[in-house]
Amino acid sequence: MDAKGKMKDITDRAKKAARVLSIMSADEKNRILLAMAEAIKKEKDAIKQANVQDAEAARKNGKNEAFIDRLTLTDKRIDGMYSMIRDVASLEDPVGKTIEKTKRPNGLVIEKIRVPIGVIGIIYESRPNVTADCAALCFKSGNSVILRGGSDSVRSNTAIYKALKKAAESEGLKEDAFILIEDTSRDMVDAMLEAAGDIDLIMPRGGESLIRQVAEKSRVPVIKHYKGICHVYVDKDADLKMAEGICMNAKIQRPGVCNAMETMLVHEGVAGQFLPMIAKKMTEAGVKLKGCSRTREILEGTDVEEATDEDYMTEYLDLILNIRVVGSLDEAIKHIAKYGSNHSDAIVTQNRGNGLEFTKRVDSSAVYINASTRFTDGGEFGKGAEIGISTDKLHARGPMGLEELTSYKYVVHGKGHVRQ
Repeated sequence: MDAKGKMKDITDRAKKAARVLSIMSADEKNRILLAMAEAIKKEKDAIKQANVQDAEAARKNGKNEAFIDRLTLTDKRIDGMYSMIRDVASLEDPVGKTIEKTKRPNGLVIEKIRVPIGVIGIIYESRPNVTADCAALCFKSGNSVILRGGSDSVRSNTAIYKALKKAAESEGLKEDAFILIEDTSRDMVDAMLEAAGDIDLIMPRGGESLIRQVAEKSRVPVIKHYKGICHVYVDKDADLKMAEGICMNAKIQRPGVCNAMETMLVHEGVAGQFLPMIAKKMTEAGVKLKGCSRTREILEGTDVEEATDEDYMTEYLDLILNIRVVGSLDEAIKHIAKYGSNHSDAIVTQNRGNGLEFTKRVDSSAVYINASTRFTDGGEFGKGAEIGISTDKLHARGPMGLEELTSYKYVVHGKGHVRQ
């Protein structure tokens, strides 16, 4: 059977499951989710063993440390998958929720009701925790999900999937609520992208090249973010100690993810004081610095490469940081508008007016005042987890949790009404 035939078989199973999930009660879903969480804990050693094999293979293939970090499942991250699934189980089920209800002058009652999207496809690269995140979120929101991970994480993905699948089946779930495509060939991705009418939504999670390929080729609607070029602007009225903590966290806490800071903007009024302090900390943490001419003047004697336009448009996902000194809040906002990716941007300031101006004018899915961009995450936003971050404007933006995985329909109640 060719790739299209295989995909048709997968989508038929997923569509059948979606019909069952759409009417499943919250109690039923939560019982299965709790069993899935316990399975992650029970199969922890098997998952770790599979992940070690993936990480070793990635190193042999010359992958950098940021890539290895995204791929690696530590005890903490596996425990995080367990907690995430339990958190999703504890959240309110959005399916069937009335968004609004109106009564027309003619007596018709019109309700707007949340419903599942249907069949969701996830194409992702080197983060095996995505397997658990997406399975749990799609299941709770009444959607079936087709998961296609990258070849670098196939062993880890398979171990996680088998644990979740076995647990769901043990609780009586016969349908294929989540399906992992273990064939990592390009043909299967192409077949997935051509499955319009069988898959309702595709979300790519990975680097810019993957996301652009999916968006350009897909006949299925796609929700995406091309890249995470996130900024932190240190205002002239910033608490510099606070700014130091925020910038360090945004860059080094986990540099290989989309909500890490790639460019730091600093007002000229505090640059002379702040830059030497933060450059020392960054350098000690292993961060390679690139800066504008004014940055390099202030940091004379420190190893700072000249930053180019291309650098400002680059998502490094690594311990590399662009620095630019700006003359005003307006200049910082214009820089973000030109080079940013509408993902996550922050201002550090004690000036309330400047903070509000920043949030009004910066057109990103998440905008922060005095907090790290690293908080753009479904779990941190109280959504349990997220299926991905959207920088689109239709139909969802920012971390996509349970509500963002639903659509709606109108239910109209009449008493023999006919239109005149």
